[in-house]
Amino acid sequence: MLFRMYQRYAQNNGYGFEVIDYQEADEAGIKSCTVLIKGEMAYGYLKGESGVHRLVRISPFDASSRRHTSFASVEVLPEFNNEIDIEIKEEDLEVDTMRSSGAGGQHINKTDSAVRMKHIPTGLTAFSQSERSQILNREKCLAVLKAKLYQKAIEDRENEKRALKGEQKKIEWGSQIRSYVFCPYTLVKDHRTNYEEGNVDKVMNGEINDFLFAYLKSQL
Repeated sequence: MLFRMYQRYAQNNGYGFEVIDYQEADEAGIKSCTVLIKGEMAYGYLKGESGVHRLVRISPFDASSRRHTSFASVEVLPEFNNEIDIEIKEEDLEVDTMRSSGAGGQHINKTDSAVRMKHIPTGLTAFSQSERSQILNREKCLAVLKAKLYQKAIEDRENEKRALKGEQKKIEWGSQIRSYVFCPYTLVKDHRTNYEEGNVDKVMNGEINDFLFAYLKSQL
């Protein structure tokens, strides 16, 4: 549902939307995915979406029609470009190749075109299977890994500033930022800004600009 929401957001705002990795869950939904949203100021607008999103609804997979709560984690990274020098030593990389698990025809399923990389010192990982060529998947994988390292450097610097200021509040990936409630009432609420929207369908169709702007204003 979040995947569709961000896809609709990109379409509504004239952004490109490219799927780099898509892993289906065992029973239903998405286990994990990586997408590239391209457009002017895309990262600036979307960076506040990082964190845990909470969904409350009547599960369509429950025969008893009980209310269920589920969670999904979102991580937003700036696209890495070569203007910033990030060096990754070969000995610090663990690279695995495998057959793609996504759609792509006979070729993509019969060759080890998918690439997974792990940066051993930090434990950060990246995966790409969208390209038919292992070489191109390796390039994309490395770009995602560099973006994660760049983001980690930013976070480490911000954490150092907070430590010097004596701030006790811990800020990290995994903090719950927003709830999408479908039952027993309808409400989408951002827990950082307290901005609310009662029309859940509107939000799930990608109209999230008011949430993005409320968060950005709160950071001024």
